[in-house]
Amino acid sequence: MKITEHIKKADGKTLFSFEIIPPKKGKSIQELYDNINPLMEFKPPFIDVTTSREEYVYVEKEGLLDRKMTRMRPGTVGICAAIKHKYDVDTVPHVLCGGFTKEETEYLLVDCHYLGIENVMALRGDAMSHQKYFEPSKGGHQYAKQLVTQIQNLNCGKYLHEVIEADNCADFCIGVAGYPEKHLEAPSLQTDLKRLKEKVDAGADYVVTQMFFDNNKYFEFVKAAKEIGINVPIIPGIKPLAVKRHLQLLPQVFRIDIPEQLINAVESCKTNKDVRKVGIEFAIQQSKELLAAGVPVLHYYSMGKSDNIQSIAKELF
Repeated sequence: MKITEHIKKADGKTLFSFEIIPPKKGKSIQELYDNINPLMEFKPPFIDVTTSREEYVYVEKEGLLDRKMTRMRPGTVGICAAIKHKYDVDTVPHVLCGGFTKEETEYLLVDCHYLGIENVMALRGDAMSHQKYFEPSKGGHQYAKQLVTQIQNLNCGKYLHEVIEADNCADFCIGVAGYPEKHLEAPSLQTDLKRLKEKVDAGADYVVTQMFFDNNKYFEFVKAAKEIGINVPIIPGIKPLAVKRHLQLLPQVFRIDIPEQLINAVESCKTNKDVRKVGIEFAIQQSKELLAAGVPVLHYYSMGKSDNIQSIAKELF
């Protein structure tokens, strides 16, 4: 079922969902299952699976370091299929511009269609670690809007090099990212909202926000989006703080603000175990306010661990 259909079927009730990351190469998928299992009691209608782009590693060869391109966490589509089969739940693979050619993207989408995966999250992706700014892969898309257009074209039977008359076209529900505190590269929030509207106009069916810790910024973002004609569901993305280092890391990487109340509470913690408790309590209160406002879904970024998400969900669902 499509994400938009899940939301419509819920008839105003807020749904629970979460995002996971694939294991590194050589690790068992059982580790994923162990983290998913405790969350299934809250009946998530869908689970997102991230995609990592390629990166450089250095391999010693005949006494010299040879630079090779690799993908440390492959298997997104396979994981989506495995989770869908094991738990009978819809899965949402993340599809990136960075690291993929248009042809590779088309093949990935065809695989998803054959596997019965009806939802995809279309993202530009991040710059590689050695790049200051995002650079598109040769033969790939530069902007998420272009990726959305390719997916929407496929829904209409328009492949890259031909139009196919078929009675079994793909019909993907397309999600895109939104930024309540603006994308780090956007010159202004208003400009960023215009870019979001372009993605929606190109065919995006729903929006999932980057993490935020001030609900007012989400509410203002939704209001501003509606004012410029964005009428698709906007799902809030929530990440509980887990370690003290997040106070520096999250604002640096995502250009987001952390409320003073949360900063003070974390700084008073003596251990990261205490920080995790603070993060859970803050996320519970944040989620309760969003729940009271009638958001369509509460979407949690688990980052591979589920115990804190489980503690939060127990208080809400």
